[in-house]
Amino acid sequence: MRLKVGRPDLTDYASYFDTPPASASTPLTVTWAGVTTLLIDDGNSAVLTDGFFSRPSLGEVALRRLAPSQPRIDGCLTRLRIDRLQAVLPVHTHYDHAMDSAVVAERTGANIVGGKSAAQVGRGHRLPEDRLVVVTPGEPVRLGAYDVTLIEGDHCPPDRFPGVITRPVVPPVKVSAYRCGEAWSTLVHHRPSGRRLLVVGSAGFVPGALAGQRADVAYLGVGQLGLQPERYLVDYWQETVRTVRARRVVLIHWDDFFRPLHEPLRALPYAADDLDVSMRVLSRLAHEDGVALHLPTLWQPADPWS
Repeated sequence: MRLKVGRPDLTDYASYFDTPPASASTPLTVTWAGVTTLLIDDGNSAVLTDGFFSRPSLGEVALRRLAPSQPRIDGCLTRLRIDRLQAVLPVHTHYDHAMDSAVVAERTGANIVGGKSAAQVGRGHRLPEDRLVVVTPGEPVRLGAYDVTLIEGDHCPPDRFPGVITRPVVPPVKVSAYRCGEAWSTLVHHRPSGRRLLVVGSAGFVPGALAGQRADVAYLGVGQLGLQPERYLVDYWQETVRTVRARRVVLIHWDDFFRPLHEPLRALPYAADDLDVSMRVLSRLAHEDGVALHLPTLWQPADPWS
């Protein structure tokens, strides 16, 4: 089979960048900041998944030791108008999710909430132990106005750096120091509004893990999904969207994270993923199920429940 060159053209999917924008009266907003970084905010209380803003280049990832970029992190926090957070929630601990989590937590007074691997990222940055919350899978954790439940998930194959992190990660380090660790499906319940949200950071799943859970909105990671057999995509949709009965789906983790956020977004190259395949299959499934399907707009507060 001949390899595809280049990358998908995002203009082919322009009509999908229509997630409902938030208004002044929206009780809860979700703002996407690349990959699987999502700010979930009600104006008084906020949590953030991942907080990955450094986005080193492919050359830096391949050839150098990695460390968080303080200027990029500060610039993105300013752009998102973040000064305080209840928690930073890494969806797993590969570098493109957890590399900046401890710096973001330090800057915002947040706890890092996740598994044992996420705690090792925090320890490497010398965060106090009382700000490293290791959850029990499936048990809700109260974080300000939110009840957050982390449910066992899986990483979309292939996982290039499998395993757990067993010692503090002290940057600068090789990319391989950021092992996958625990991969989560993250359920967020905003108590004041009753709104529920599912975030699946990696396009992986554990069959039956989300049974009995409900969320009107799902943010689904699609990184590497387009390289899988079509049956895998159908099963992924079944185990996430259909299981929690979501009525609106927003696709994330399709952007080229080797490019900084101040440059125009582009899709990952075909060598790493095939967004065209994901869009073809998932748009068909969404149509069959009567589910609204979207791509998020960078930096725009959204009201996906409207």
